[in-house]
Amino acid sequence: MAPAAFASGGEEIQLRTAVAAKVQYTGAMRTFTLREAQSMLPVLESLLRKSMECKERLEEIDQEFSALGERIFLNGGTLVDLRGLRERKAERDRAADLAKDTLAEIDAIGVQVKDLESGLLDFPCMHNEEVILLCWKMGEPTITHYHGTEEGFAGRRPIEEIFPRQGSDSIQ
Repeated sequence: MAPAAFASGGEEIQLRTAVAAKVQYTGAMRTFTLREAQSMLPVLESLLRKSMECKERLEEIDQEFSALGERIFLNGGTLVDLRGLRERKAERDRAADLAKDTLAEIDAIGVQVKDLESGLLDFPCMHNEEVILLCWKMGEPTITHYHGTEEGFAGRRPIEEIFPRQGSDSIQ
């Protein structure tokens, strides 16, 4: 599934507002039906990809800075392009800010980012008056697994165990 592309800032805000409006509240925690969670995947995948790209950029620049520091140490000093260094630091700061913003946006929707590196998201969902987590991992076409709040990824189970027909909306 390709991430959603946004033509302009106005369309992006309008789409994200529509996504946020689909959320149901349970006390202080937002919960989602399976259908609601599935419908948000394109927007969330786009935000998650953006965060992942920023993380990669941060790591790349951090490695450059580390290598430079090591060269300076081993050589007992060296000439450094300060302008280039400032530009890379500014690029790193922008990437860090964008990553924080996109992760905060996912969190504001009510979705939990469990592992940024693998692209793992959990959607709180009420089932039989108990909160479960609908679990989705980047690369999966749809949400096909769930787990309890204490089990985590290792405890993922097929959603068909509690929700035989993915087309219906019996999970509330």
